Amino acid sequence: MAASMTRWFGWFPALTLGVTLIKCLLINTYRSTDFEVHRNWLAITHTLPVSDWYFEETSEWTLDYPPFFAWFEFCLSHLAKYFDKEMLVVQNLNYASPATILFQRLSVILTDLLLVYAVKECCNIIGTCKSKEFLGIRPFVLAVLLLWNFGLLITDHIHFQYNGFLFGILLLSIVRHFQNRHLEGALLFAVLLNLKHIYLYIAPAYGIFLLRSYCIISNSSDGSFCWRSFSTVRFTLLGSLVLSVFALSFGPFIALGQMPQVLSRLFPFKRGLCHAYWAPNMWALYNVVDKALSVLGVKFQLLKTLPKASMTGGLVQEFYHSVLPSVTPLATLICTLISILPSLWILWWRPNGAQGFLRCITICALGSFLFGWHVHEKAVLMSILPFSLLAVKSREDAGIFLMLSTSGHFSLLPLLFTAPELPIKVLLMLLYTLSSFAALKTLFSREGPLLRSMEQLYLMGLIPLEVVCEWVYPLTAWQQTLPFIPLMMTSVYCALGITYSFIRLYILALRTKLDREKSH
Repeated sequence: MAASMTRWFGWFPALTLGVTLIKCLLINTYRSTDFEVHRNWLAITHTLPVSDWYFEETSEWTLDYPPFFAWFEFCLSHLAKYFDKEMLVVQNLNYASPATILFQRLSVILTDLLLVYAVKECCNIIGTCKSKEFLGIRPFVLAVLLLWNFGLLITDHIHFQYNGFLFGILLLSIVRHFQNRHLEGALLFAVLLNLKHIYLYIAPAYGIFLLRSYCIISNSSDGSFCWRSFSTVRFTLLGSLVLSVFALSFGPFIALGQMPQVLSRLFPFKRGLCHAYWAPNMWALYNVVDKALSVLGVKFQLLKTLPKASMTGGLVQEFYHSVLPSVTPLATLICTLISILPSLWILWWRPNGAQGFLRCITICALGSFLFGWHVHEKAVLMSILPFSLLAVKSREDAGIFLMLSTSGHFSLLPLLFTAPELPIKVLLMLLYTLSSFAALKTLFSREGPLLRSMEQLYLMGLIPLEVVCEWVYPLTAWQQTLPFIPLMMTSVYCALGITYSFIRLYILALRTKLDREKSH
C-alpha cells in the first residue's frame, strides 16, 4: 500500500505534469494542414445537419473519419464557440485566430487525460522489480515510454492530431483483456473503431483472441481446445455488444440511405499507393527499386526515355510505376493478409493469454503498416505504443523495441520541416531515445546487451543521415532540382529498420510457440 501511494503521489504525477508542461510550451509551434482539417470538421458538425456531414466539400479537407469522431468534433464545437465563433463558419477556410489555436491545442492536451489514465492502468498490470533506481522499476519505465512517447508529442502537439486519447482507449482495452474483463475490452475496441477506422489494422487480432479466449471456455492440458467448449451464449453476447456499437454509430446514416457515401469517404481507394509523404514501408522500397530500374534501363538503352512515374498519393488520384508492375489495392490486401496470417494462426492454436494477444496486435499493426494501401507515416505508432508493454518484460522484446521505436520515430522527423522546429524535434527525439536506452538497459542489466553489433551500427547510421538531410543537402544545388531526395533517403533507411524489427518479432513469436509445444 505504501509503495502504491509513493507511486501515484510521487513519480507518476511528476511524469504527467512534466510532459503536460512541455505540451503547453508547444502551443505556438508549427501547425500542419491537419489543424485546418479539424477546424473544418468542427465547423461542419456544428453548423450543418447530420445529413450533410459526409457530403460537405467546401474545403478539400472533407470529413473522412467514422461517425463517433464526427460526434466528438460536434461536442468540442459547443465548447469552441466560447473561444471564437468564427472558427465554426464553414466558409472561413484556413482560419487560425489566436483563440482558435489556443482552443484546439488545449482540446488535445485535455483529451490526453484519457491516455494518462490508461497508462496508469497499464502500470498496474506490469509486475515490478526491487530496485533503488527509478530506471529499475518496470512501471516507471513503462510510464516514461508511453507518456513521453516522442511520436505522440510531435504528431499531436506540434503537427496536430488527436492520437493521444485514441491510443488511451486502445491501451485501456488491452488492459481489460489482461484483467480478463473481455467484454469491456471488446466494447472499448468497438468504440475505437468507430472513432478512427485505421485501427482495423489490428481488428483480426481482436477477433481471433476473443473467439479463442472468451468464447471457448476451456482448453486441454496441451493448449488445444474442443469445439464442444464453445459458448454460444458468450458468442451471442459478444456479437450483440459489438453490433450495438456499430448500429449506434452508423444507424443514422443507414436510415438516411447514406452508407455508400460514408464508406466512400472512409475508404478512398482512388488515392495513391503511397501517401504524399512516403511511409517507411515495403512500398517505399518498391518505389525506389522501380526508380533505380528506370535509371538503369535508360543507361543501358533498354528504355528510350526515363518514364515519369506517379507514386505518391494525398489528393493525387492516379498511380503507376515505370518498370515494376503497378500495385493495386487488392494486391496490398493480399500481401497484408499473408504477412499477418501466421501470427493469427499462432494466437489461435497457442494463444498464450493476453501477452500472446499483445504480441499479435504488434505484428498485425506492423504487417498492415508495411504492406497496406496509402499508409500514413504516423501509423507506425500503432505498433510502437502497445509493444512498450512487452518491452519492459523481456530483454529480447526490449532490443526489438529500441530498433522499432528509434527507426519509426526517426521517420516522423520530416513531418516538421520548418526551421524553428528543427532544434525542438531533435532535442525531443534525443531525450526520448536516450531515456529509453538508459531505462531498458538498467532494467535488464543482468541479462546481457539489448542490441547486436549490426543493430547498433544501423542506429548509429541515423546520425549522419540526419546531418545530411537537415544541414548538408539543403546547401547543395540538388535541393532545387531534386528536393524529395532527403525524404526518400529517410523513408528507405527507416523502412529497413522497421522491416528488420518485423522479421525479428516474427522469429521471436515462432520460437515462443515452439518452446511452449516442447514444454507440453
